[in-house]
Amino acid sequence: MPILAAQNAYSIKTSTCLHLPLRMALVLFVTMFGAYTCYICLNQISVERSKSMLFGTIVTGNQCKIDAIPPEEIPYVHFPQPKTYSRDECSCTPVRFFVILSMQRSGSGWFETLLNSHPNISSNGEIFSATRRRDNISTIINTLDKLYSLDWFSSAAKNECVAAVGFKWMLNQGVMDHHKEILDYFKLKHVSIIFLFRRNILRRLISLLANDYDRYAKQLNGIHKSHVHSTEEAEVLARFKPTINVAVLMANFSYVERTIADCLHFFSSMRHIVLYYEEIIGNQNALSHVQEFLSVPERKLVSRQVKIHTRPLPEQVTNWEDVSKMLNGTRYEHFLGHSDYGG
Repeated sequence: MPILAAQNAYSIKTSTCLHLPLRMALVLFVTMFGAYTCYICLNQISVERSKSMLFGTIVTGNQCKIDAIPPEEIPYVHFPQPKTYSRDECSCTPVRFFVILSMQRSGSGWFETLLNSHPNISSNGEIFSATRRRDNISTIINTLDKLYSLDWFSSAAKNECVAAVGFKWMLNQGVMDHHKEILDYFKLKHVSIIFLFRRNILRRLISLLANDYDRYAKQLNGIHKSHVHSTEEAEVLARFKPTINVAVLMANFSYVERTIADCLHFFSSMRHIVLYYEEIIGNQNALSHVQEFLSVPERKLVSRQVKIHTRPLPEQVTNWEDVSKMLNGTRYEHFLGHSDYGG
């Protein structure tokens, strides 16, 4: 009996000795895993804090504390709470609201692709090209509310971590008809305005006529394209030469100038920047100024769009002599030259 007890005691001690290294290894593993997890969490917090500080905010509890934003900028900072999703870790990334006021064939499509190449900018196209969204001021306001609450979904939407959200609004899509109510809305929401026009409105007219022609001709394999991404496609569309009605040419120019002047008069009381298509092409700093205006980190902005009309003006119009004769000696004479155009 004593021998059996001794054997049992020896067995227990042996079992304990055999499990001790395993226990020590398990404790060491748990300790190392815990330390690694803490490191990852602290690093993530540091990254998110850096991201927030980049835009001037710090997360404190469940609130966003504005820190590095100048007092005059604070009214233009928003923290939208979308109904359709959560901004999660980007909930304290401040968002600026903007709108591009422009006219068709003034470079707004190309300009918008440049903006959307920025990781923090979302410009959502011509949302009011659909007439049902601009039937009256109520539908316009509802559409704007949906966009600026970040509940608007498009190919340009950055959603959670966007820092500047807007769209382009053509002047013939209701904005001039309801300018008083829209101005009040812009003031309420502190929307910044980017005016984008084209200095050479003769070139704009040629582009407009060519685009209208392709809308029905569909020269690219039966598909209408307002913008292209290859030189081959651009060459096909550039083959068409419109005939300009010189009888109404001066009236057309006057109407365009008056519309632009009215737009500036109606909305220039808002925080704004005025851009011209030709200057964006010719001035390397223009896009830097735009990014500064939208308060986003400066990036190199790129676009895949290819210019369509690159030839000298006399080669783009069938009745160039008539056009030249009509404009020579007028205040529009300088449109006939092509040296003011950046390629």
